[in-house]
Amino acid sequence: MGKGIRRTPEQIIRKLRQAEILSGQGRTVDQICRELGVSDATYYKWRKEYGGMGMDQAKRLKELESENARLKRVVADLSLDNQILKDVASGNF
Repeated sequence: MGKGIRRTPEQIIRKLRQAEILSGQGRTVDQICRELGVSDATYYKWRKEYGGMGMDQAKRLKELESENARLKRVVADLSLDNQILKDVASGNF
C-alpha cells in the first residue's frame, strides 16, 4: 500500500501478525517494514497502539475514539453557545 493510505484496525493487526511471523524467522525490523510496505515509524506506532490486541478490541478502540472526538466537538459547540449567550445577556457583543 502506498503513502498516505489509511488502514483499518483489522488490516493493521493482520500486518502486525505477519510482522511477528517474519520476526520469528529472524528478519530485521527494516526487512519486515519493507515486506509490509510501511515505514519503521509506522510499524512502531502500530505496535504501540495495537500490539497484543485482537481484531474485536481494535475495532472497539477505534469506535470509542471516534465517539470521544464527536463528544468533544459537542462540548466545544455547547461551550461556544453558552459564551455567546453570556455575552449577549451582559451586552458585550
